[in-house]
Amino acid sequence: MRKNNNKDLMRILGGDEQARLATALAGRGATDLADVEPAVRRIVSDVKRNGDRAVRRYATRWDGLGKGESLRVPEDEIHKAWEQTDPELKAAIEQAAGNIRRYAEWQAPQEWRREVESGISIGQLVRPLESVGCYVPGGRYPLPSTLLMTVIPAQVAGVKRICVASPHPAPATLASAAFLGVREFYRVGGAQAIAALAFGTEDIPRVDKIVGPGNRYVTAAKKLVAFDCAIEFLAGPTEAVIISADGDPACIASDLVAQAEHDPDALCIFLTTSRALAKKIQKEVQRRTRTNPIAAQSLLRRGAILLVASLEQAVATANRLAPEHLTLPAALAPKVQHAGAVFLDEFTPQAAGDYVSGPNHVLPTGGMARVRGGLSVHDFVRVIACQQVSRTGIRRIGPAGITLATAEGLQGHAEAFRVRCSRA
Repeated sequence: MRKNNNKDLMRILGGDEQARLATALAGRGATDLADVEPAVRRIVSDVKRNGDRAVRRYATRWDGLGKGESLRVPEDEIHKAWEQTDPELKAAIEQAAGNIRRYAEWQAPQEWRREVESGISIGQLVRPLESVGCYVPGGRYPLPSTLLMTVIPAQVAGVKRICVASPHPAPATLASAAFLGVREFYRVGGAQAIAALAFGTEDIPRVDKIVGPGNRYVTAAKKLVAFDCAIEFLAGPTEAVIISADGDPACIASDLVAQAEHDPDALCIFLTTSRALAKKIQKEVQRRTRTNPIAAQSLLRRGAILLVASLEQAVATANRLAPEHLTLPAALAPKVQHAGAVFLDEFTPQAAGDYVSGPNHVLPTGGMARVRGGLSVHDFVRVIACQQVSRTGIRRIGPAGITLATAEGLQGHAEAFRVRCSRA
């Protein structure tokens, strides 16, 4: 978005101008990582070749690792963090963790088995991954909430080994780890943490999958290791879209500012049919960012108010954008097709999803909400197809199987059916 000479943090656009911007944003794609990939590739290759020696060098330079300090946080340090945590924060962690765990339990896939035809039963087995690495950012803002959001669904899935990597972890992050019973915690971040988790080092055993958000260096590293270690998806800067025709300006503006303060590159869009409300939001955002420079920078660069002809058009535009966060009236929810997470009505702040309501805050960005939702317990399990055919069943499906296999020219497949049919 171009810079506004009037310094309005959110430009009000209508007609062709808003349509052009909406079209451009719909095709935005994933975060451009080209400028950091060469440096990240060198870090990843260095860690793959040199293991802990490379990890320690980078962690000392960028992660605040002290000379002679262990990469792994001692368990007594983790437990001590919980003991020293303020009771009010303890209660907040407990409440948030409880809601996140309950939501994950409700969404967990179930095993089942059914008879599709007489003598032919099919079903699915659900098995957890063996090990996962949860990346928790610790840069501009330490995010203990991300530890809760990544570790808890892995626990609900039954993952045996769950480790956390976070640069210079804050006491609240360590306290959250202690509350969840995390014993394996590494004070390392950035591309070096991703490489260590993906390939393994002397002190950091490799994992089967890496999850969790991070900056562009972390995202680029996840992209580079994705063929050696599974990842959930590549997440970019925060995105927020809000739709309202007559909402409370303070509530709407507070959500826009809240998401904008995540990152100077955050994308925040307000869609409305009311020019009067648009002007109120513009003024309210201006007022609320006076002491929030990151949000102000983000909203100046990548914030806009789009005037549309109807709320139906607003939802259609939001579906084209496929945003990470989408707030709109509950009556419009049936029309939503593409969004990472949906927030209904004005007393549901998007920040509720960031912390305490239960759904996960690790969400797709850059339009990826067109093809998947946020991190969930499904990301930590394998759903395995299972089938059983009896003598009666092979007589029922054998002829069709022989016909299909013969049509494909796969005689061995056809014979696998024939030999059983002859014995049934």
